[in-house]
Amino acid sequence: MIKDKEYKKAIAVAREYAADLNERGEAAVGGDALEFMHSIMTPEEIAESNLRVDLIGELIEARREKGLSQKKLEELSGVKQPVIARLEKGTTSPRLSTVLKLLVPLGKTLAIVPLDSKNKAEK
Repeated sequence: MIKDKEYKKAIAVAREYAADLNERGEAAVGGDALEFMHSIMTPEEIAESNLRVDLIGELIEARREKGLSQKKLEELSGVKQPVIARLEKGTTSPRLSTVLKLLVPLGKTLAIVPLDSKNKAEK
């Protein structure tokens, strides 16, 4: 979760710097990187990616709050530690069955809510 927050903060800061440079008529090195990322991903892909990042971040946070190592979570869930590590690094997209196996020992569940409710809760 920390890395996700740091990533989101870095993106926000980069956008602020790019906007500031644009206002002053100056070019930023890599200033078009965000535009490029958005040009190769559809809004749906961006939304899906954001949801995946949020889900994985919540799993990591829940594991840490419980004081569990990845190895201990393996013992409790039956999901192998390397799978948990790849999931937490974001190098793989987990199956729903894997997520459910991890949620049980973490004392968590999934909820299906409108996307707008998340935005309202953050305000």
